Amino acid sequence: MATTEHTADTKLKRGITGPLLYLFILGDVLGAGVYALVGVISAEVGGALWVPLMVALALALLTAGSYAELVTKYPKAGGAAVFAERAYQKPFLSFLVGFCMLAAGVTSAAGLALAFTGDYLGAFIDVPAAPAALVFLLLVALLNARGIKESVRSNVVMTVIEVSGLVLVIVVVGFFLAGGGGDVSRVTEFPAGVSPAAAVLGASLIAYYSFVGFEVSANVAEEVRDVSRVYPRALFGALLTAGVVYLLIGLASSAAMPAEDLAGSTSPLLDVVAATGAGVPPWLFGLIALVAVANGALLTMIMSSRITFGMAEQGLFPSVFGKVLPNRRTPWVAIVATTAVAMILTLSGDLASLAQTVVLLLLFVFLSTNIAVLVLRRDKVEHKHFRIPAVVPVLAVASCVLLLTQQGGEIWLRTAILLAVGIALYFLQKLVRGRRADGSAART
Repeated sequence: MATTEHTADTKLKRGITGPLLYLFILGDVLGAGVYALVGVISAEVGGALWVPLMVALALALLTAGSYAELVTKYPKAGGAAVFAERAYQKPFLSFLVGFCMLAAGVTSAAGLALAFTGDYLGAFIDVPAAPAALVFLLLVALLNARGIKESVRSNVVMTVIEVSGLVLVIVVVGFFLAGGGGDVSRVTEFPAGVSPAAAVLGASLIAYYSFVGFEVSANVAEEVRDVSRVYPRALFGALLTAGVVYLLIGLASSAAMPAEDLAGSTSPLLDVVAATGAGVPPWLFGLIALVAVANGALLTMIMSSRITFGMAEQGLFPSVFGKVLPNRRTPWVAIVATTAVAMILTLSGDLASLAQTVVLLLLFVFLSTNIAVLVLRRDKVEHKHFRIPAVVPVLAVASCVLLLTQQGGEIWLRTAILLAVGIALYFLQKLVRGRRADGSAART
């Protein structure tokens, strides 16, 4: 890896240092997923829930290698859609990659809404989950429309809150085990009558959701100081840090509680803390978890609505999605549309199925990126950049294909419907633009 910074001019300020980028990526990866999915993973693999978390980490690191090369090679690129455009020279393919990112964001917000309205919220108020999820998304939309601006510095604060809850779990379980509580032997137990290999592979698909988010960092590459040196270190460092935290969370959860009690819980880490008898008030930990989940949903919906707005501005979506509020200057039509889709998705499945849908959508994005890094090897640039061994993206492609084969029919159907909506909007806009062009030619 080279350490020479790409010195091309940019309109954006290079204000993101290595530590800030590390915390930005860590904040995107840590938090909401593991707070919600420990119980779901435990239902698949029993007490050995740390195993699929480590498998998911290894798979995420493979694709992260491709992002490290492409982001440092094209620091102005702006993400997977532009990588696809450079590699394949097919506007429709780059549109599909961008839409998959958008659809994954909306679906993730729907899953987080369900996570928010589970037992973590139940520590404060007892309300039905489905209506509460809809109200939650409505409140997120109102905040989004008002003009929520999340900076990297505010992300640092939210990351500290999210990590504090995870550290709290690890510490209280540590004292619990030191005092003779729990059962460490549970961490190697699989459910009876289940093939460990099949269980781990299936659970890894869900666990993969806990590591996604690192790909968002490609959008801020142009604002990173000394990107060729800093970006790979921050990316791999954040993923490895998240992996260590998740490993400890997986071990602590299994040692503190039997798998059958963890499975299906909508507030698994709250239950783990309660099982230790540490005296931590349920409302306190519940509040930390709600902050983590709500922040993830808000950031995801802000990103999704801005992608929708941006695609309208580029002429990829109907222009109506580019309308903004006069005073707030926020993309209200895009916010309404993405919120409506998220609301529908909350009624279409549970947290596990929505998480798998997010993973399926992102697997298409990652598959494109991993192939693009190989295709673009023949495209030379003047500045030095990070370069991953060719075998890594090849293995990453294989890992994506492997995970794709683990998806069920329901997940493929939901994904197909989302993609069909995007494709319909794309060709509708293409038809409208064609008619406008014909009209202009006729007038001249």
